[in-house]
Amino acid sequence: MFDRLTRQPDDPLLALIGIFKADPRPDKVDLGVGVYRDEAGHSPIFRAVKAAERIIWESQDSKSYVAPEGDQRFLDLLWSLVGGPAPSVHAAGVQTPGGSGALRLAADLIRQAGTGKIWLGLPSWPNHAGIFAAAGLEVETYPYFDVPSQTLQLDSMLDALRRAQPGDAVLIHACCHNPSGAPLSADDWTRITAMITARGLVPLIDSAYQGFGAGLDGDAAGLRMLIAAVPEALVAVSCSKSFGLYRERTGALYAVAASQAAADTARSNLVAIARTSYSMPPDHGSAIVKTILGSPDLRRDWSEELESMRLRLATLRRAFAEALGGRWSNTVAIGVQEGMFSLLPLTPSEVLTLREKSGVYMPTSGRINVAGLKLSDVTRVAGLFKSL
Repeated sequence: MFDRLTRQPDDPLLALIGIFKADPRPDKVDLGVGVYRDEAGHSPIFRAVKAAERIIWESQDSKSYVAPEGDQRFLDLLWSLVGGPAPSVHAAGVQTPGGSGALRLAADLIRQAGTGKIWLGLPSWPNHAGIFAAAGLEVETYPYFDVPSQTLQLDSMLDALRRAQPGDAVLIHACCHNPSGAPLSADDWTRITAMITARGLVPLIDSAYQGFGAGLDGDAAGLRMLIAAVPEALVAVSCSKSFGLYRERTGALYAVAASQAAADTARSNLVAIARTSYSMPPDHGSAIVKTILGSPDLRRDWSEELESMRLRLATLRRAFAEALGGRWSNTVAIGVQEGMFSLLPLTPSEVLTLREKSGVYMPTSGRINVAGLKLSDVTRVAGLFKSL
């Protein structure tokens, strides 16, 4: 059987991990894989996560299964963080293996419900299209961000969505757009919400970076506006960035509906789909999140540390944009974009030149992880970009 298979290429982004590690240069810079790093270049464990793990270690008395849908207390607390106080919104969730697991489960449900098409903004996280295609969905695209001008393409996005048919799904990033970092204003969200409701589309909202852009509530404001206006929506949530739980694969998918009965029906289908995939979700990460969000002291400490990370990213952005000067026509935009990523107007050959000559690592798309910079190194790295 295996003789009939062909060797698949390594994921180019993940392959950077090994290439970077093998580089002996002491001044190398990793702007590739999207994990948060501090000024020492380390991906820290939140203080509240360590405290929660101690509580779990002392109090947990079983490793039995939790439930097919996951830990309900975790789901309720996480939804209150994401969905906010929206009494008119009915939601039901299932716990998933990370945000990617939530997206795949959402794609399978969309397909099972008879919707064969999803609209995806370009550029987007590279794995979005792969997940949707693997679930059998037809992927249509709309423009979102223009790299050379570093500008949001909202009018072009709305023009494209006018061609969408009622019942089509549309992928929207909740905040801190990956890979561009281009934020949506309140007016942008209003216009997007009006288009989705007018066309009868079903939004799939990917919330992976809450707290890294405009703060916990600011990053959820557009999402909350949208789900309050539409009869149905799906919200995929990742805890990898906001809680630093990358390797714990902690996430959730919520079905939002006009009635609780409809939301519960959607959840029953999600549980059935999950049963034939991974059967039961992992528990450790969700137990950590549940412990943090359920404790006023741990929640306060976690939100304060997350805020310090957000402010560091904003400082790095401003410093990097200033150091780049007039390298590109709209370099200033990099300083006001949000979250961990920016998508720079670099050619693949320029990216490889930076890698080979200077030890600066990033995907050939030009997407950089701003958190991979050190404030002490911004001027030097910006100079390398300017020298291309």
